[in-house]
Amino acid sequence: MGLASRLSAAFLAYLAASTTPAIAGERGAPAGEFDFYVLSLSWSPSYCAAEGAEANRQQCGRERPYAFVVHGLWPQYEKSYPEYCRSKRPQRVPNALVDQYRDIMPSAGLMGHQWRKHGMCTGFAQENYFALSRKARERVETPPEFRRLAKPEMVSPKRVEEAFLEANPGLKKDAIAVTCDNRYLREVRICMTRDLEFRSCEAVDRKDCRRERVLMPPARGG
Repeated sequence: MGLASRLSAAFLAYLAASTTPAIAGERGAPAGEFDFYVLSLSWSPSYCAAEGAEANRQQCGRERPYAFVVHGLWPQYEKSYPEYCRSKRPQRVPNALVDQYRDIMPSAGLMGHQWRKHGMCTGFAQENYFALSRKARERVETPPEFRRLAKPEMVSPKRVEEAFLEANPGLKKDAIAVTCDNRYLREVRICMTRDLEFRSCEAVDRKDCRRERVLMPPARGG
């Protein structure tokens, strides 16, 4: 297997692992039938640092200017979630659409994977799904201290959650989860209604990081 193939395989493996909640997905479910959304905001420098040479180059090149990026907007059931839904929508996301949303979803690989696994389950056309993803991102205010980091910081996941709660009136503790791996802070996941209002979500909230402190690598360049 060539280097490009190995990198692609590793990137897709990362996506599959990091978008899988504790509950099992329902593959091939009918599109458009779900209860709410999870907006997943990934701390991009953590992904780049964790994956190293196998990280997607569009997101993690020599300059890594991205901070919190949209990992995905995921349709959810109350106790599970649909994935890879039955749909006649096109599988490939065209380059023009990728370029339109690269500021919030920094790679074609990320956008394509999110569309196939989650976006098709909304029942929307690609243009509408990614427009909704931008609208959901704009609904969430990033706390000033986490909009960009100039140097690595050890942070308390609890404090990161509290900062998002403070910055977003109406967002409750049972509507957000901050996730991590053994070293890095990885994502902030926020539950929203189909009208993009904040709402509680017990199954997602249980995914909170339990570590006392984790690393947030800095964004750089750009």
